[in-house]
Amino acid sequence: MNSDAKKLSLLLLFIPFALWIVLLIVLPHIGMFELSLKEKIAPRVYEYSFANYRNFITEPIYWNTLLRTGGVSLLVTFLALLIGFPVAYYIAKVAGKRSKGALFLLCLIPLWVSDLIRAFGWILLLRETGVISSTLQASGLIDGPIEFLYNDATVVMGLVYTVVLFMIVPLVSTLDGMDNEMIEAGYNLGGNGFTVLRRIIIPYAMPGIVAGCIVVFMLSAGSYLTPILLGGKNSSWFTEQIYDQFITRYNWESGAAFGFVLLIFTSFVVWLGLKLSGQTLSSTVAKS
Repeated sequence: MNSDAKKLSLLLLFIPFALWIVLLIVLPHIGMFELSLKEKIAPRVYEYSFANYRNFITEPIYWNTLLRTGGVSLLVTFLALLIGFPVAYYIAKVAGKRSKGALFLLCLIPLWVSDLIRAFGWILLLRETGVISSTLQASGLIDGPIEFLYNDATVVMGLVYTVVLFMIVPLVSTLDGMDNEMIEAGYNLGGNGFTVLRRIIIPYAMPGIVAGCIVVFMLSAGSYLTPILLGGKNSSWFTEQIYDQFITRYNWESGAAFGFVLLIFTSFVVWLGLKLSGQTLSSTVAKS
């Protein structure tokens, strides 16, 4: 195959991907950004300004909710890493070749069920008349029913369960390429388990850690169903504010502005995380 034919083949393969990006991501974002700059001054009369963004800044409830969403999302990311790293290490380095596929399949099973069904599953377990409360009453450990829902702890638990797989996958991919002789050399040079983990395993797995943290943080901050269903009115989430602007108030201009504020905020947190970890986005994607 000559060079012209190769270029044509690559171009034909790239066109569907390019169309997907342009039609479903780039153009909608351009339209939303234009919408966010519109200010209604009369029925069906608009002018371009930053009024919708100023409304966000001047209302403490909005940016307080955004900061709260970011803080809880960082906590979810940390817990997902804390849970997902040992699981990924076991799958990649400890489990046998036959059991790797089965273990990975067990991690994938939750994705076969929609977020809505998974959230209602937690509700059945944690509500006042749910499985856990009823079991504790039947065992005599508590006198009356307990409501485990509608608090931040429940939201964090539900989000970690939802996104932990997206932490495990890049970690397994990165750790699987690590030579076992590197770990053995660490022990042979007098290192203990903690030293080998800190000096060898974690630095090697850093691209996978960063990639998993980026995906988990973005998914957590942009989640809607889990915080609303498990947190209720006691757990405000910024995506609820966006929904309220679009659907409840029918203020699409403000909703579009809030959506871009969330995008800018999460992108800034990701950029800050890359700077602090000394990683770059290109190297992270390539190695994970």
